[in-house]
Amino acid sequence: MASGAIERFDDKARASFEHVGHTTVYRGELLRHPVYTRILHWTVALFFFLALFTGFALYLPWLFRWITPIFGGGQLTRTLHPYFGVAFVFFFAFQVLNWLDPMLWNAADSRWMRNIKKITTGEEKMDPPETGFFNAGQKVLFWEVFCGCVLYIITGTVLWAGARTFGAVAVAISYVVHDLAAIVMLGGILIHIYQSTIGEPGTFGAMIRGAVSEPWAWTFHPAWYKQVTGRDPQQAYEEARRQSVKDNP
Repeated sequence: MASGAIERFDDKARASFEHVGHTTVYRGELLRHPVYTRILHWTVALFFFLALFTGFALYLPWLFRWITPIFGGGQLTRTLHPYFGVAFVFFFAFQVLNWLDPMLWNAADSRWMRNIKKITTGEEKMDPPETGFFNAGQKVLFWEVFCGCVLYIITGTVLWAGARTFGAVAVAISYVVHDLAAIVMLGGILIHIYQSTIGEPGTFGAMIRGAVSEPWAWTFHPAWYKQVTGRDPQQAYEEARRQSVKDNP
C-alpha cells in the first residue's frame, strides 16, 4: 500500500511539473528524465553545494574566508548553513521517493561491481546486459548520500541545539562525524560529476534536456533500453557498428 501511495504521489508530481517545463525527444532518442526529476535533481544539487560552501567557510575559515562575504558575512553564513542543510535533506527525501524502486540493489548490481574495472576503463564496450535504469555505481552513490543525510540530521540537530542540550561530548563527536560525512559525500559527488561528463558522455545532457540517444541507452543501460524499446541492445549495437563501417569505409 505504501509503495502504491508513493507511485501515485510521483505520478501526480510528474504530471504537475510537465506544465512548467517541456521535454523534446527527437528521432533516435529516448525519454530519460521528465521535468519533475530534472528540477528535483538540480534543486538537491543547489542546496548541497550551498551547504557545502557555507560549511567550508565555517570549519576551515583560514582557507575559505573568501566565501563568507558572498553570503553576507560570517554571522549570516553561520545562520544560513543549517537551513541550506535542511533544504538539501528535504528535497533529497523527495528524490528518494522518486527513485526508490529503481535504486534497490539486486544480483545484477553485484555482478556489475565485480566487473567495475573493465566497465569504468572502457575495456567493455557495453555495460552488462542486465544493467537497468541505474547501474550499481549510481546506486552506491545514492545510498551513500542517503546515509549521509541520516548522519546530517542526527549530528546537525546536536550541533544546532548545542552543548546545553546534548552535552559537550556529543557536540564534539557530532562535529567529527558531520565533517567526515561531508567529505565522503563530496568525494562521491566529484566521482558522479566525472562519470556524468567524461566517463559516460551524454549523461549530463540527459539531466538538462531529459532525453538520451539510443546508442547511449544500449551502451550504458542495455536492460532499460530493451525494456523501453523491445529491441535487443546487443543487436542494436552490432547494426549500428555495421552501418558505421558501411558509411565510413
